[in-house]
Amino acid sequence: MKISELKAGTSNVTVTGVVSQKDEPREVVTKYGKRLNVANIILKDDSGSIAMSLWGDTIGQVNAGDKIEVSNGYVNEFRGTPQLSTGKFGKIKVLERGAGGEPDAEEEASPDFETDASDDEA
Repeated sequence: MKISELKAGTSNVTVTGVVSQKDEPREVVTKYGKRLNVANIILKDDSGSIAMSLWGDTIGQVNAGDKIEVSNGYVNEFRGTPQLSTGKFGKIKVLERGAGGEPDAEEEASPDFETDASDDEA
């Protein structure tokens, strides 16, 4: 599936793209009072781009320039903008490391991992 085909409400999405931008992580407090770390990325392919949030341990696994595959994801809308999410059941796989080469030092490298954070946006 191409990024340009992603629309809010689409589920069971598998898409491949390059992380063109990764913001600095920040801490958010969910509506249930839980503190989570989140970092926003922009995922691009030859058809377009889409925003995505990385939660918890996933933040250190993905860097700008990395080519990744998101499988079993879904598209929701956050503040009027379509956003790709993995939820509890989706996966992110790093297919190719970008210019940075390695995941962040404090995170253990893993070529395939699941996200386990909820999609509660603050």
